[in-house]
Amino acid sequence: MGEFVPAMKVAGLAEGSMASVEVMGTHVLLAKIGGEVSAVSGTCTHEETDLGSGFLIEDRVVCPLHLSQFDLKTGQVMNPPAEVPLTRFNVKIEGDTIFVEV
Repeated sequence: MGEFVPAMKVAGLAEGSMASVEVMGTHVLLAKIGGEVSAVSGTCTHEETDLGSGFLIEDRVVCPLHLSQFDLKTGQVMNPPAEVPLTRFNVKIEGDTIFVEV
């Protein structure tokens, strides 16, 4: 089991948005969808592109390079060309801070 590390302030992540952060050397993509904050690895598993420069469609992030889509709650691939899911990280909110377990 990892440890929960501060990732960013809650106020910095608006509903329906995402943010790329570095957490102890790990590139993480945070998203707030339906009032819930999710965290997945922030690099596309197909061509190693930064998913933070992609865009959201409902509860999915779309890779800006080849348009693979990943479910932000589970990390699962929703369409090719990516085949490998994203790593999902546990998240907790304490006070005004979002923590990610790495």
